[in-house]
Amino acid sequence: MTTPSFPALLQGFFTRRLMQQRQASPHTIGSYRDSFRLLLQFAQRQLGVAPQRLKFEQIDAPLIATFLDDLQASRGISAASRNLRLTAIRSFFRYASFEMPAHAAQIQRVLVIPNKRCTRGQIGFLNREEIDALLSAPDLRTWSGRRDHAFMHLAVQTGLRVSELTSLCRRAVCLGTGAHVRVVGKGRKERSTPLTKDTANIMQAWLREITNSDDAILFPSARGARLSADGVQYLLSKHVAHACQTCPTLTKKHVTPHLLRHTAAMEWLQAGVERSVIALLLGHESIETTQIYLDANLEIKQAALDKVEPQAGRVGRYRPEDQLLAFLKAL
Repeated sequence: MTTPSFPALLQGFFTRRLMQQRQASPHTIGSYRDSFRLLLQFAQRQLGVAPQRLKFEQIDAPLIATFLDDLQASRGISAASRNLRLTAIRSFFRYASFEMPAHAAQIQRVLVIPNKRCTRGQIGFLNREEIDALLSAPDLRTWSGRRDHAFMHLAVQTGLRVSELTSLCRRAVCLGTGAHVRVVGKGRKERSTPLTKDTANIMQAWLREITNSDDAILFPSARGARLSADGVQYLLSKHVAHACQTCPTLTKKHVTPHLLRHTAAMEWLQAGVERSVIALLLGHESIETTQIYLDANLEIKQAALDKVEPQAGRVGRYRPEDQLLAFLKAL
């Protein structure tokens, strides 16, 4: 059996393993691609070898561990993002274990690199005043302003992921009775999310401004292409900066596309929607994933606390210790 070169092995991992065998989603392929692009660039700097000339033996556990540490130090990524990069690398080495059994020891040392433990903070979200300020920020006299307003309004109302929003096409929006939007989300799961009357009206007006074709991109860039994740963050940051003038509390929040998803979920939760329904609307695989919104909702916790009879307690008064006794105690 001929041992493949490292470039051939990596290409086979993407084409045969991810695309053909696992039929991975474009989002997964893109994430794994970015992970290996960063790893190969790091290896080139460390070893002085072009990626095309790298040997499999050179991509060992010490190099990968140093690469992961460098990501956190130089790029400032979180421990969770570091673990995602490690997940992509592990997947490749599991594939390599079948293709290159002679390197089992090297592969095993990579597979046992541990995830970095991290503290999961409470999720952030926008309150109603902040939502209104953000949605009022775009200039509706311009095409881009109307696009951004429709985009953010749909995001806040439906809780769609940024990848789901940017991949929407015209035929995904169904107006009229039972207005809804159809998306193919994480894990290739298709779902339909209903639209409120206001959102349906905004989308109906916006559809008149894009190409009248079923395959037309719903929220195109100025050049007619799909918005990138960076492009979405740019337009969002621009409108947040403007909204801060009327709503100062926004300056204390890091507003991202995913924060709008959290905001939609919190709106539903505070309105009394069941967790199982919220999980369906968000496209969660398990209802347990929706638990994070309960953790962050102080109103629900306060309501539960109000139902409990408080324990009686006494308020004491501080009395300093006698100075002479304190002196003797300190000896």
